[in-house]
Amino acid sequence: MPESESEKLKRLRQKQLTDRDPLVKQRQFQRSSVVKEKRMQKPFSWKKAWSDIPHKIRSPLYGLIIGVLVVVLLPNFWDSPFAILAGLGATLLFIIFGLVMGISLDLRDDIKDNLK
Repeated sequence: MPESESEKLKRLRQKQLTDRDPLVKQRQFQRSSVVKEKRMQKPFSWKKAWSDIPHKIRSPLYGLIIGVLVVVLLPNFWDSPFAILAGLGATLLFIIFGLVMGISLDLRDDIKDNLK
């Protein structure tokens, strides 16, 4: 009976020693540094950088660009002193529409990610 107790204590001691292995943190650090080095070796891509920006930022920017084009082009087609004001109003509407659209696209992406 005492031999089984001593065997249990030996196994427990061995388990404790392996749990406190000092090389575990070193291996984890080496793994993470290798991953970072591989990530750094990848070439920079504007397309990837642009796709990493959330939709709620990108979509209002698209609305702003469309609105600026409307402000610039509308006075050429509509000869009125209110053309620029109408263009600014359209710009504001495009930005708001882009913001709402961007938030909904981000929400859709979050739902897709959570369903996986």
